[in-house]
Amino acid sequence: MNPELYERYLAKKAKKLGISVEELKAQNAPSFSSSETSQPIQSAQPQYVQQTIQSQLAQQETVMQPETVKSEVPSYIFGPSRMNEDTQTQNIPQPEVISQSPYTVQNLEPTTTPEIKDTRENKFALIGYPLGHSLSKVIHEAGFKSLGIEKASYDILETPPEELVDRIKSLKSEGYKGFNVTIPLKLPVSLFVNEVDKYADLARAVNTVYIEADKSLKAYNTDVIGFRRAIPKDIDLRGRSVAILGTGGAAHAACVALSELGVKRIDFFTRNIPNSIDLMNYVRRQFPSITFDVYQIENIRSLSEYDMLVNATPIGMLGKAGDMMPVEISALQTLKEDAAVYDVIYNPRKTVLIKACEKLHLRTITGLDMLIYQAVAAQEIWFGNTPDFKDMKIAALEAL
Repeated sequence: MNPELYERYLAKKAKKLGISVEELKAQNAPSFSSSETSQPIQSAQPQYVQQTIQSQLAQQETVMQPETVKSEVPSYIFGPSRMNEDTQTQNIPQPEVISQSPYTVQNLEPTTTPEIKDTRENKFALIGYPLGHSLSKVIHEAGFKSLGIEKASYDILETPPEELVDRIKSLKSEGYKGFNVTIPLKLPVSLFVNEVDKYADLARAVNTVYIEADKSLKAYNTDVIGFRRAIPKDIDLRGRSVAILGTGGAAHAACVALSELGVKRIDFFTRNIPNSIDLMNYVRRQFPSITFDVYQIENIRSLSEYDMLVNATPIGMLGKAGDMMPVEISALQTLKEDAAVYDVIYNPRKTVLIKACEKLHLRTITGLDMLIYQAVAAQEIWFGNTPDFKDMKIAALEAL
């Protein structure tokens, strides 16, 4: 972030809180230890942080793997959290649908602010650009119905980056309770939130926001949850190796999820290795127990050492090289017999890659389940209850 913009942000935040800028900076002092961040991060409630990514990473330099090159990690600034952290973790989280929301907000710190009565309707939306291909409306409306929520709406609001500020103002003023965020707004929207959960912090992206009655914004990343839940629970990745095609936002969310599942090695394959240096330096610091490397995607000849292949590129998406595969069929033929291939693309339901892997009798996971599971997690945040996954999937399949 631009230093001048950051100082203006701090000044505005300090004024709102009724404290000085120096006091605000003191409140934002790092609170994470390297031992905490090296452990799996699954917990029963969202974990809130109140420091920059840079300060968090600085604490972990003693346990990180050697950097590929020295490079500055981009600032990722969030407002002070009002949430208490729940430090309970589990070694290996289960990917099945849970019966009760993990996002029930508890243990809010005492406040002298009078309680604001929430009289808003159940209005939700998706923002991003472009959104012509989105299935979110039919998926979420099916979820509302499964929860017995009759008066609820979900709007598709195309929002170019230059209109983001006005869009957030309108979402607040028009009484929306929450919204989802997709590309290219997952990072920019973080500049406007008051609180953020650990998944959004680790993935450095936001895809779900809850608007409090007082208009404050709580931000989450349910892509990580969706990716993890879509993996069948009989697939054990502890101590295994995974290849991820791509180094963008989807690859980052997949990396966070896989770190929870106990993988020992993740190799990224990309067309532009220099552009992936920041990601490599970040994940090596954040997950020191995992070995990371990056390779040229065009040079893939063998995938025999991997237990899972994840396609996190847009290759194969409807309208974007929909008739192509990100790797050659000869490379797929080198995968282990029990390896799984996970394509995060959901439209078409079966990409050319998935069809090719099915012919090779490889186990496959499609992006549609990931899409629905992240929507389920979003409604758990908004309502505190879990909608019916099957109803939401049926609605999505009918719309495809």
